[in-house]
Amino acid sequence: MKLSDFTRWSNRATEWGQKYLDTLRSRPVRAQVNPGEVIAQLPDRAPEQPEPMERIFADFTRIVPDAMTHWQHPRFFAYFPSNAAPASMVAEQLANTISAQCMLWQTSPAATEIETRMVDWLRDALGLPDHFSGVIQDSATSSTLSAVLTMRERALGWEGVAKGLSSAPRLRIYASSQTHSSIDKAVRLAGIGQDNLVKVACDENCAMRPDALARAIADDRARGYLPAGVVICVGGTSIGASDDVAAIVEVARRENLYSHVDAAWAGSAMICPEFRPLWAGIEGADSIVFNPHKWLGAQFDCSVQFLADPSAQIRTLGLRPDYLQTLGQDEVTNYNEWVIPLGRRFRALKLWFLMRAYGLQGLRERIRNHVAWVAELEREIDALPHFRITSARRLALFTFQYAPPGRDANAATESLLKRINDDGRIYLTQTTHEGQFVIRMTAGSFDTTREDVMSVLDVLRDLATD
Repeated sequence: MKLSDFTRWSNRATEWGQKYLDTLRSRPVRAQVNPGEVIAQLPDRAPEQPEPMERIFADFTRIVPDAMTHWQHPRFFAYFPSNAAPASMVAEQLANTISAQCMLWQTSPAATEIETRMVDWLRDALGLPDHFSGVIQDSATSSTLSAVLTMRERALGWEGVAKGLSSAPRLRIYASSQTHSSIDKAVRLAGIGQDNLVKVACDENCAMRPDALARAIADDRARGYLPAGVVICVGGTSIGASDDVAAIVEVARRENLYSHVDAAWAGSAMICPEFRPLWAGIEGADSIVFNPHKWLGAQFDCSVQFLADPSAQIRTLGLRPDYLQTLGQDEVTNYNEWVIPLGRRFRALKLWFLMRAYGLQGLRERIRNHVAWVAELEREIDALPHFRITSARRLALFTFQYAPPGRDANAATESLLKRINDDGRIYLTQTTHEGQFVIRMTAGSFDTTREDVMSVLDVLRDLATD
């Protein structure tokens, strides 16, 4: 393909994209293919000679769309949505065309300074105090790993990055059982080890107990271990559970431990003031992560980590060899020093387009609608014969089980879920809660309507048969 052909094929891709988005509701939500079907259509070897774009594009339309689960589908109710507002898609096209490697201010002045301002906008929109600054990362996993590495180095007096961990004391990180598996991954990759992630006992609301946390820390100190940090959950992936942020932060401060709040999904809802009691006390945290790509409309990938004082993380992750110096500019911000990768994408552009194209009022309205519609659906499912709510709604998430008389509820629910996803009209996923196999229901796709959410009832009535 020649550069002179760019306009033609870019327009062709845009036209295809418009038709795709217009017809999403008519497609099965989950990919209806078997393992191996796609790879069987691909040649074993790369072509030696260039192929015409016409053939390449035709193969794309023939092979790819029907073999994808459609994350932008308005009836995607699985996991948490990775939604993308149209304005965000346009911004991503522009960023892809510029194709900058935004590792330093001098390689991307606009990207760096727009990122600074977008983090400020989001901080204010979420009601966070002015002492927070932040950085845009790819996902909450990277943000949490950055925070855990900072916990490690802060506890070790920053000797780990210089001397390694072989002679270091046994470090301990604390979290509840409701935290995401990314916390487990972070302690593994940080060299702390899975066995040193202490899962603290929870109360009846699945929130970490502050007294149990304090006792665990005291017990570890008595054994000669070195407590390093606490991960606080706001909107857990499984059932949406949240810790008492203020109480846990108070324990962490008293024990001189670094605190990181994982609000990857629920954080977006905090642009609505009425939901902020869910993370009351957040102003005392050292680090916070939320994903605008999960519920706010920013195209994946876009995770924001707020930092009360970035110097600890920069001291942990920053590295500035001579060839990355910005000559004559000692005070510029180089965000690669705040994160693990050196290379960085221009992620701030889609946030700039997103917040301007819809306004905070428009984004709040969407989140409030999702919460209200899911609450209505929860009541309707609870009234259906043989269905029961297994964890009450938190924001736009609840779980339920199908328990027809004379049948094992776990097996019946699993069988129903398989029929639902094979049917294709909606897409739901499962979790385990209190030892039971249950179905998760969460809404958050950017163009979801009340009708889309309530269509879950029709599917359940059609497919839940004795």
